[in-house]
Amino acid sequence: MRPFTDKEWLISLLVASLVLWLIFLGNLPLRDWDEGTYAIVAREIYRNDNWLYPTLNGEPFLLKPPLMQWLIALCYHIGGVQEFTTRFPGAILTALGVPLLYLVGRLVFPQSLPALFAALVYLTMLPVVRHGRLAMLDGMTISFFLLLLFCLLKARHNQKYALGIGFCLGLITLTKGLLVLVLGGIAVLFILVNRQFSLLKNPYLWLGMLLGNAPAIAWYFLQWQHYGNFFLEVHFQAQAIDRLGQAVEGNSGPFWYYLIEILKYGFPWLLFLPGGLYLSWQKRQTTWGSLILIGTIVYLGIISVMRTKLPWYVMPIYPFLALAIGVKLSNIWQQQDKFKSKFLTVFFAFLSVVGLGGCVYFIIAEPQPTLIVMSIFFAISMGVTAWLIKQRNRQFIPVLLSGMYLVLALFVSSKSWVWELNEAFPVKPVGALIRANVPAGTQIYTSFAYSRPSLDFYSDCKVTAANLQVLQQMVEQKSYLLLDDVTLPKINISESNVIGKSANFILIRTNK
Repeated sequence: MRPFTDKEWLISLLVASLVLWLIFLGNLPLRDWDEGTYAIVAREIYRNDNWLYPTLNGEPFLLKPPLMQWLIALCYHIGGVQEFTTRFPGAILTALGVPLLYLVGRLVFPQSLPALFAALVYLTMLPVVRHGRLAMLDGMTISFFLLLLFCLLKARHNQKYALGIGFCLGLITLTKGLLVLVLGGIAVLFILVNRQFSLLKNPYLWLGMLLGNAPAIAWYFLQWQHYGNFFLEVHFQAQAIDRLGQAVEGNSGPFWYYLIEILKYGFPWLLFLPGGLYLSWQKRQTTWGSLILIGTIVYLGIISVMRTKLPWYVMPIYPFLALAIGVKLSNIWQQQDKFKSKFLTVFFAFLSVVGLGGCVYFIIAEPQPTLIVMSIFFAISMGVTAWLIKQRNRQFIPVLLSGMYLVLALFVSSKSWVWELNEAFPVKPVGALIRANVPAGTQIYTSFAYSRPSLDFYSDCKVTAANLQVLQQMVEQKSYLLLDDVTLPKINISESNVIGKSANFILIRTNK
């Protein structure tokens, strides 16, 4: 049978990633915080045609650059305001990261196999798939960075590709601001370590830097001109610099916080990571070895010393981990590497038992047919993998890859892939109650412990958390209140003021 060409692999990887990132993309409500916030900002751009100075509930939105919100607003113009169109830009751009990683791998590895395995591992990493499907900035930022690496590597043989480096830096800046300094720094260090000094003399590089970063520089200048130092304080000081030295909004953690995140969500591929990193160290003089080590060590080191810790900050490290794992799997496939079959057999057998336990759990506690089938597929895949490893049969690799792909496809088809939605009350029915009875843009006060951007989005109002004293004061004014069953008896309100009830919340309008 004729082996696939690079073009055929690229098309196959693109199709597989698009399917995984787009199926049932809009089957669950938007979550707090980023999704709800970006959806509101994009909807106000869409409604008000205010593309230059985005707003959040009518107030200036200065926290993030606007590229994601611009793309979502464009999707609203095409497909309407809904969950699918909100998540579509980030999902598409994250999915493109899979074939892009393959292209990067083809440029750094002497053979195609480790590049293919790296792309397939990246395709089947739970954090990459799940976060990439959410309306968040990290997946698309990674894809822009992978495109930057592709242009950087191609520029060694064709100077014109250096033009793309500057444009990619500009896209990263317009997506996630000062993160461009970290990712750009990794690229610069990679250039220096690999003595690619001729790139610095490439006129296309500097032309790309000028043209590619011009939109980002212009946007930042216009914000500063419009809002003054307030923009600098919010966008740079509060959103970037403060997060280095202090735990913003209580989001703290130990130095090893992100190692735990990788341990929690990196299986089963994490089992092959130590071997991949060891091979990278052995081959640290090669292009691929230095890229993996520089990207992993520098990025993980920077986010680990930051005082503010958030789970998705670790996302840009996954392409480097996938490259390392791809190397290890390639060596096993080519029988150049002896692996600890006994340990792996026991561990994958254990994962198979976990899958069977999950099946029982979902049957009893959360009887979603999709999750039950997912658990069965997981148990079978891990069991067959364990058996093949025991036989020292390299076919365990395609079995594991295809099994993980099917498991993830079933998972994102379920009602549980955005598991944070279970942390608080469902916003859609409460938002529908408010939207049907309250004019858009109205200020509402709620007894819930904190404000939720997703509720603001679905209600089309600003719902602000307030304590009992403030709520009682609002009774004395003409206002709307959203009270839970526990708080309602503590406030003197006539039944005639009740508009409706949803999810243990009562919507009230005072007559004062």
